[in-house]
Amino acid sequence: MKIMTAQITDIQSIVQIDCEVIGNSSRLDLIENAIKQERCILVKEKNEVAAFSIYDTSFFECTFISLLIVSPAKRRKGYASQMLNELVRISPTKKVFSSTNRSNESMQKVFIANGFVESGIVENLDEGDPEIIYFKAK
Repeated sequence: MKIMTAQITDIQSIVQIDCEVIGNSSRLDLIENAIKQERCILVKEKNEVAAFSIYDTSFFECTFISLLIVSPAKRRKGYASQMLNELVRISPTKKVFSSTNRSNESMQKVFIANGFVESGIVENLDEGDPEIIYFKAK
């Protein structure tokens, strides 16, 4: 398993994983821009992309992990934790934030297991499923 900055040659594999999870390729432009700006990291297992994550620093001038996606076939292997730890390590800011829906209990457990703490709730993004914000200091 290797964690690395995504390259444009990885885009099809990344978009394929994203499609498996959300059912469409609507985030292609977002993914492509993140790769070009070197804000996308990925996990490769046996030279195949198994997971990816995108971050930026536009959340109150703090790092915000906006996407963390693991291929459904590659889950429960620690890839989300590995990426979280790497993103905290390489974060250009001292504060790192991310979020997940209240219904996503498995991701909440990943955040807590990796030292993130709840930092607030945002209502009305997904009807009836508030977004929980998580925080970790570098």
